[in-house]
Amino acid sequence: MEPAALGRLRRLLLPAAPRPPPPSRSAHTGGSGAPRPRRDLYEVLGVPRTATAAQIKTAYYEQSFRYHPDRNAGSAAAAARFAAVSEAYRVLGSAALRRKYDRGLLSAEELRDAPRPAGRPPGASAAPPPPRAPAARPGPVPPPFNFDAFYRAHYGEQLEREQLLRARREQLRLRREEAAEQGRVRALSNLSLGLIFFMGVAIIYGLK
Repeated sequence: MEPAALGRLRRLLLPAAPRPPPPSRSAHTGGSGAPRPRRDLYEVLGVPRTATAAQIKTAYYEQSFRYHPDRNAGSAAAAARFAAVSEAYRVLGSAALRRKYDRGLLSAEELRDAPRPAGRPPGASAAPPPPRAPAARPGPVPPPFNFDAFYRAHYGEQLEREQLLRARREQLRLRREEAAEQGRVRALSNLSLGLIFFMGVAIIYGLK
C-alpha cells in the first residue's frame, strides 16, 4: 500500500486531538465581562503605579477641589473631570479594588458598588475665602439735584410764555368781572330811577 493511502487510513482510525479552549475574557474584561476603563486610572489622578495610599488620597483631594462643580459652575469639562477623578479614587482608594484593577480582574459590579469618596479629607478645613478688596473711601457728598434750576435752564422761555399767558387770562377775568359788576350797578340804578319816576307820576295824579 502506498504511503499516502496509509496516512489517510491512519487519520481516519485515530481519534482527533482535542482543541485547546479559547482564552478566558476575565483577565481582560473582569469577572462580569465589563470592559476595563479606557484611560489608566493612575493617569487620571496623576500618580505613578507605585504611589502610596496617602499620595493617591492627596492627589484626589487636590483635583476634586480644583474641578468641583461648585467652583466651576456651568463648565462641562470640569464636571467630566470631577467625575473621572472620583471614579478613579473609588477604585485606587480601596486596597482590594486596587489589587484587582492592577491584575485586570475588576468587574463592573464591583466598581458600581464601590463606596463614594468623601467631600474633603477628615480634619481639613474649607478653603479660606478670597481676601476682600479694601473699601473705597467715601468722597465728597454731591449737592442735591436742583430740579427748579434745571427746569428754568431748559424750559425758561416756555415757562415765561406760560406765566405771561396766565397773567393775561387773569386780567381778562378781572375785566369781565368788573364789567359784570358795573352792569349790575347800572341796572339797579336804572331800576331805581324808573321806580322814582313812577312814584312821582303817581303822586302827581293823586293830587289832582
